[in-house]
Amino acid sequence: MSKRDYYLVLDVARTATEAEIKKAYRRLAMKFHPDRNPNDHEAEDKFKEAKEAYEVLTDPQKRAIYDQHGHEGLAGRGGPGGFGASDAFSDIFGDVFGDIFGGGRRGGGRQVYRGADLRYDLELDLEQAVFGYEAKVEFTTLGECETCSGSGAAPGSKTVTCETCNGVGQVRMQQGFFAVQQTCPRCKGRGQTISQPCDTCLGQGRVRKKKTLSVKVPEGVDTGDRIRLTGEGEAGRNGGPPGDLYVEVRVREHPIFERDGSHLSCEVPVSFVTAALGGTVEVPTLGGTVELKVPAETQSGRVFRLREKGVKPVRGGAVGDLFCRVVVETPVSLTEEQKELLRQFDETMHKSSRNHSPRERTWMDGVKRFFETIRS
Repeated sequence: MSKRDYYLVLDVARTATEAEIKKAYRRLAMKFHPDRNPNDHEAEDKFKEAKEAYEVLTDPQKRAIYDQHGHEGLAGRGGPGGFGASDAFSDIFGDVFGDIFGGGRRGGGRQVYRGADLRYDLELDLEQAVFGYEAKVEFTTLGECETCSGSGAAPGSKTVTCETCNGVGQVRMQQGFFAVQQTCPRCKGRGQTISQPCDTCLGQGRVRKKKTLSVKVPEGVDTGDRIRLTGEGEAGRNGGPPGDLYVEVRVREHPIFERDGSHLSCEVPVSFVTAALGGTVEVPTLGGTVELKVPAETQSGRVFRLREKGVKPVRGGAVGDLFCRVVVETPVSLTEEQKELLRQFDETMHKSSRNHSPRERTWMDGVKRFFETIRS
């Protein structure tokens, strides 16, 4: 009897993606599974047919051969092999649902697990974060045991197929047509048991190691940004892929500048003479000092904006600005002569008919209105 076209079996287009094929297979597998259709040979045949199509179309090499030569091309080339109902049901949860829920995947007759991701907190100075930096990070992780190459078995010893799970790495518990798969408690998902554990890793296949890496920090990073180093996390179990290392950036407080995204701000102290008469002061920036022109009669708290003297964002965009807040500084450690000159200066201010302190006058008027409101 000739076989049906695999694409027609799963009811997908010939250009279907792997995700679309898995979705179609899951639907048919749950519909025609023998546990849901007891003593229904037609449903069992459709179930086997769907699994055979799925095995071929999710294997890139087999799919390429099938697309070019059809069923005849797979003959003798490792086409889909025989299977039983329990194997197929295992594949539904281990191969299809496992990708969705992030569980271990079947590989080499055993359950393999991806290593855990790690996090490293990296503290940087503001200058390092703004201009980029190459940092050395040192951390401890679980790496593959070099003595046993991750097998967990002592050199020269042999592993045997686990009698509990028959090498699958999982055991199946069924109630009605619902079944749950769990990691085998005896072999811990390896599919094999070790007669003589490795003395270095005590049969775990992984050992704790110190690791030093060079991390290239891009320009413009800020607190909360993360740098991902693929494959630098914990080693996987049973030959699984390693996890990733996430380097999380934290920028230290700066003695001069405060950062707000791409913008910087700082306080610029000026003498009251410069604030009153005007002048220039040197202002620090991350690229060196620049001169800031302070106009006459500048009040404390006034903010000046220096364009493009901030930070270039790590994700692109315009360079930020530097905001300079003027703080008029009160002189200290005055001599008697200087104090006397200030008293004389203050007398001239009070004798003058001009309003030399507009903010003080406005404030005093507000105080008077406040008390008048209370009395009324």
